[in-house]
Amino acid sequence: MSRAQISALVFGVGGFGALVAATASNEWKVTTRASSVITATWVYQGLWMNCAGNALGSFHCRPHFTIFKVEGYIQACRGLMIAAVSLGFFGSIFALIGMKCTKVGGSDKAKAKIACLAGIVFILSGLCSMTGCSLYANKITTEFFDPLFVEQKYELGAALFIGWAGASLCIIGGVIFCFSISDNNKAPRMGYMYNGATSVMSSRTKYHGREGDFKTSNPSKQFDKNAYV
Repeated sequence: MSRAQISALVFGVGGFGALVAATASNEWKVTTRASSVITATWVYQGLWMNCAGNALGSFHCRPHFTIFKVEGYIQACRGLMIAAVSLGFFGSIFALIGMKCTKVGGSDKAKAKIACLAGIVFILSGLCSMTGCSLYANKITTEFFDPLFVEQKYELGAALFIGWAGASLCIIGGVIFCFSISDNNKAPRMGYMYNGATSVMSSRTKYHGREGDFKTSNPSKQFDKNAYV
């Protein structure tokens, strides 16, 4: 079992889990306390719901009932994160099939190709998540530092950092999977070395040669006196 593939699988699956958590989270942006009139109440929003909470511990969430009234950057981030989660799911399956320790996937060369495919899928998943989180964060920072923006200002939520971390893990795992194909290609070449059979044939040849030399060097033993009895 290759240590590189194990570490790549850990990175990829861990990143996939982080992407799922970031996509489902409602803390993509939170209200800043500096611009909030009532500091005991705050609002946080995600890709699917708008939530409000207070210091007493009560929370109220309202989902986005329609797609067409949602802002364009939120819809774009939704599509990118759904694509990232889908690619991460298929990348995890391909990674498990391409592992050397599994019995499915065919020969070592086929497993190497599947592992490389898993690496490419993980990289694409990380890039989708990185793009979606960066687009959302750019919108928040642009509104926050705009002096002409008079509506409620928000700060970066925890889901963005989770999404960035998951994207980084997916990209790292995908790169390791792509480089692990060289290890898979080297393994069969080492296994097909025929030194053992050559040594057996050579030993047999030497043994027959020695037996022939023994017979030719001692021809008198064939005509021993016991042969005439």
